[in-house]
Amino acid sequence: MKLYDSRLAPNPRRVRWFLAEKGIDDLEIVQVDLMAGVHKTKDYLAEVGVPNVPALILDDGTALTESIAICRYLESLHPEPNQFGRDARETAVIEMWTRRAELMAAMPLMQAVRHGHPALAVLETQVPEVAANCRQSAERALALFERRLENSEWLAADRVTMADGVLFTGIEFSRMVRFKVPEEMANLTRWLAAMRERASATAGT
Repeated sequence: MKLYDSRLAPNPRRVRWFLAEKGIDDLEIVQVDLMAGVHKTKDYLAEVGVPNVPALILDDGTALTESIAICRYLESLHPEPNQFGRDARETAVIEMWTRRAELMAAMPLMQAVRHGHPALAVLETQVPEVAANCRQSAERALALFERRLENSEWLAADRVTMADGVLFTGIEFSRMVRFKVPEEMANLTRWLAAMRERASATAGT
């Protein structure tokens, strides 16, 4: 299998984080130069189908291009340590918090960076109002995660799961526009410090 990766983008970092947590090190990894538009070239599109990273190319040529789908596939091959749930209830809870982390925090923060960081203007037409609105949306959403972490060490289970990875990599990416978790959010601050201490925190950075 071959993984197309980019150290400039947040979704590939999710996959690198996941690989580090699982101890998976037998993939061929190919870096894609997004700033040079390699992901939009004819050859890349012919193999992957869409101008996206990450992309996992299976041995039969199947291309998986969504970060969570890639991680789910790899978990089926490497079941432990479990990231997506051990039974129906736990799987549903992890899925719920993963979706919340992605839709309420990670995606708005990604948009805040894409539309707010000057260096990324070469990739698309930036709209400052989008950056500001997305940043405010993510800031409001942090209250939900702060309450959750008041009674739980980790976001979705009694261990680190994909939900933690999605929220963590989203917050880390937003440091590009100097976004910070407010210090008064003691539970999120504690959780973030614990996530940064893990070996996976610097995977591929």
